[in-house]
Amino acid sequence: MRLLLVEDSPRLQRSVMTALKRSGYAVDVAGDGEQGLWLIESNRYDVIILDIMLPKMDGLTVLRKMREAGRKDHVLLLTARDTVADRVDGLRRGADDYLVKPFALEELLARVEALCRRVYGDKSVVLKVGDLNVDTNARQVTRGGQPVDLTAREYSLLEYLVRRNGEVVTRPEIEEHIYDGDVDPMSNVVDSAICVLRRKLAIKESAPPLIHTRRGQGYVLGDAGT
Repeated sequence: MRLLLVEDSPRLQRSVMTALKRSGYAVDVAGDGEQGLWLIESNRYDVIILDIMLPKMDGLTVLRKMREAGRKDHVLLLTARDTVADRVDGLRRGADDYLVKPFALEELLARVEALCRRVYGDKSVVLKVGDLNVDTNARQVTRGGQPVDLTAREYSLLEYLVRRNGEVVTRPEIEEHIYDGDVDPMSNVVDSAICVLRRKLAIKESAPPLIHTRRGQGYVLGDAGT
């Protein structure tokens, strides 16, 4: 999942970015509203974490401009304002969720996870494909009841493929959502990651493959190669 964090406090920016990246998210960062809006106009994000009190352009103006432009990215507003009127104002301007400072990083991560589920229309926290179970709350994976040990980035790649179950997912899409889009065009990082993921999901020799290559197109995850 690719996220954008727009926050002008260097300390908070660092702590939130570190927590998100440790959880396997690809994260872009902006320190003011103008830079944040430019990144929004230039990229596609699953979730935007947007502070309200920003230099150059406040967060509510950024939100208004992106909604006027037809952008439907899910937005989590961060603010020190804690009145009902402030929360209602932000939500009516097009925010999807609201978090008041100071906040626990665990709560922010939980809210981001919930918004990511909305992006793909998922209500359940456990995604299932055949005998594969992906618990998006615990960020744990099992296949045939056996745990699958994945790194944060491997987990993010698998979750993305599972959410796109049955669809062809191209290399550029994986690079954009999992690797911040910062991948050498000649690199085989995506192919290597898919290879490792396939190996880890092959919990026994009789287990059918879950990730299928569509030559010249990309990858499809499905228990029958759909």
